[in-house]
Amino acid sequence: MFQPSSNLRVYLSTGPTDMRKSINGLSMIVEESMELNPFTGYLFVFCNRRGNIMKILYWDRNGFCLWQKRLEKDRFRWPGRKAKVIEIGQRELNWLLDGLEIRQSNAHGSLGYSTLI
Repeated sequence: MFQPSSNLRVYLSTGPTDMRKSINGLSMIVEESMELNPFTGYLFVFCNRRGNIMKILYWDRNGFCLWQKRLEKDRFRWPGRKAKVIEIGQRELNWLLDGLEIRQSNAHGSLGYSTLI
């Protein structure tokens, strides 16, 4: 099972990606189109035009890893193309993998507290 750490950064490429691309082609997209460094260890997530294949590329200490999920019946709820790249959290990535939208109107938001001095 693919389980990234909780503090990991996740970047989605919002446009459709040619799923014939593998590690070399996807890392070039990260560098040239997304304008990010593929060697950071962050997750770079891609989806095809039909919305049934998702690939996740990341650097792991001494080499690239490529994870793929292909849906047999349903489609991923991929976000629109308002921006070329969207940064999301692990929670939103899990939602995508479960077939949900990355923006859940009923989801609990984060709270932050500070002490009073």
